[in-house]
Amino acid sequence: MHPRPLSGLRVLDLTRVLAGPYCTLLLADLGADVVKVERPETGDDARSFGPFLENGHSAYFASINRGKKSIALDLKDDADRATFLQLVTRADILVENYRAGTMLKLGLDSESLRKHNPRLIYASLSGFGQSGSDTDRAAYDIVVQALSGLMSITGAGPGQSVRVGTSISDILTGIFGAVAIVSAVHGRTTSGEGTVIDLAMLDCTVAALENAISRFTTSGVSPAPLGTRHPSITPFQSFPTADVPIVVAAGNDSLWTALCHCLDREDLATDPRFVSNADRTGHHEELDAELTQAFSQRPATEWLRRLATAGIPSAPIRSIEDVVADPHLASREMWHTMNDGQGGELLTAGSPFRMNDTAPPLSPTTPDLDEHHQEILSQWLMDDSR
Repeated sequence: MHPRPLSGLRVLDLTRVLAGPYCTLLLADLGADVVKVERPETGDDARSFGPFLENGHSAYFASINRGKKSIALDLKDDADRATFLQLVTRADILVENYRAGTMLKLGLDSESLRKHNPRLIYASLSGFGQSGSDTDRAAYDIVVQALSGLMSITGAGPGQSVRVGTSISDILTGIFGAVAIVSAVHGRTTSGEGTVIDLAMLDCTVAALENAISRFTTSGVSPAPLGTRHPSITPFQSFPTADVPIVVAAGNDSLWTALCHCLDREDLATDPRFVSNADRTGHHEELDAELTQAFSQRPATEWLRRLATAGIPSAPIRSIEDVVADPHLASREMWHTMNDGQGGELLTAGSPFRMNDTAPPLSPTTPDLDEHHQEILSQWLMDDSR
């Protein structure tokens, strides 16, 4: 078995809840030695988030903290602080997601810690970044979704904005954070110096708005929620059938022609209102009425069979239960079973990384608070190779 790509890298993880822990989860999955530095007695806030396993442990916490170690340190206590600074000298990477300014107040900001370790890669993940007029503002995912404009383009229609069904601003920040950290590790091989990384949840979410910004800057009109419809490609949305809805993505004119044939509505392909994608998008309301009527004539399974035969991208709208039962995902090793240490198991999503046709080996355990205190001190501080 090949060593994982980040094997040998040591990460001090001062993050909690989701954005930061998701970032360090990716690093741990890729082989980094990730040590969660947690508050004594309570630890990461996510330890108290439900649902809970039979042993009382949080399934929420377990799903994003596999493969990490835990040490409890009070960073305001002189002895614990001294221990932490010793760990800093042996670390490659530090990740924190406190509100901007908190680490500076503790005297643990990037400038201070890089005096102890000039090669340290110091990553700060916060709601609004380390600079700017809103830097002191507190943030949670839903707040950032609202402020970023993401909620304004998500929903059934104008005035019906909703939160995206997952904490996408947190997840995006975690992914961007991991990319920035790995880039900094590569850069250090030539510079010999660490990097200070400043990532804001707001910035990361705005960066992922796809073409919403350009649609506004070219038209002067703020995009509104469109339900499942695409703003620039038609038809590219969900349609009701005789029983349950399906999604159809006719992303070009040839697929549109094939769809018309599949629906036994060849007349639509030559209708001047619908000949080109621009025509279809400009007359989407009329087209929606025609297609809704056509799809309502047969059940979803029949339409999906016909669409697949015609090579038209389509899908049912599956539940999470359906997704967990998907044999394709199972064949891709996308399910990972965690052990609670007492014979219980928890099924979670695995890693999407595939390298040399192989998924990374994932840890089946999540750390108890301060579980690895002595092990970390022994392995990190007794290692004279650094």
